[in-house]
Amino acid sequence: MEFLRPATWREALAAKAEHPEAVPLAGGTDVMVEINFDHRRPTHLLDLTRIGELYEWEEDGGAIRLGASVPYTRVMEELRGPLPALALAAHTVASPQIRNRGCVGGNLGTASPAGDAHPALLAAGAEVEAESVRGVRRIPIDDFYTGVKRNALAPDELIRAVHVRGADGPQQFAKVGTRNAMVIAVCAFSIALHPATRTVRTGIGSAAPTPVRAKAAEEFLAAVLAEEGSWDGGGALPPSAVREFGGLCAAACNPIDDVRGSAAYRRHAIGVLARRTLGWTWESYLGGSVQPGEGAA
Repeated sequence: MEFLRPATWREALAAKAEHPEAVPLAGGTDVMVEINFDHRRPTHLLDLTRIGELYEWEEDGGAIRLGASVPYTRVMEELRGPLPALALAAHTVASPQIRNRGCVGGNLGTASPAGDAHPALLAAGAEVEAESVRGVRRIPIDDFYTGVKRNALAPDELIRAVHVRGADGPQQFAKVGTRNAMVIAVCAFSIALHPATRTVRTGIGSAAPTPVRAKAAEEFLAAVLAEEGSWDGGGALPPSAVREFGGLCAAACNPIDDVRGSAAYRRHAIGVLARRTLGWTWESYLGGSVQPGEGAA
């Protein structure tokens, strides 16, 4: 195994072009586990830890450009306002030590269906900034996941940043696991209300071969809010609409049975998470102060 350690982003792109099979290493919280357990033996490791710009984020016109290596701890501490669902997801990642190292860029590169950042990124409508020596492109998050642990990156591309519009409405994230820390999600769900466009977006994790959105549920809820005049007039959501939303979210899943949970349980749990998070986000939209874990199911 050859260890490549570029000092600049340009050197990293050149190294990736010369060795397309090289595996990027930033936080190392996924890659090193696979290597330690002999599940992976790459010919080249591409260490990106010396490239300072990957650890920076900036805001421009209400949009956040999040460097690929910004650790989850900083997302929690610095971006809870503009990226609330992603900050909530970051809070559920493993332990403090892992959150100090792990990053959204690594989550995207691994593209595991159980990755904690994916549902929040889907709900927020993020874009992935990918670059190679051939140039830069931005990949909509909906097009990024192509299969189990597969993504839309070309062999010579690296993830440089993630672009996310700052929240224009409440967002939530919740996941189910066997305990509250150091656990891979049995399933996870995120929702974002976008009052500026009067749309709803969702994200589902660990309940299909890739992270997915519940598009039928989004369209249904947006139609209900429009028909009821709720975007402007507020008021309680019809219980029947909340139940239907949960059912449509569950129907969007395509889960499997594994050691962490059965397909039937995952589908049921996504329905429950969808109803709960919808309750929390709607209470927030109405001006309440509901915290995760509170609110009607």
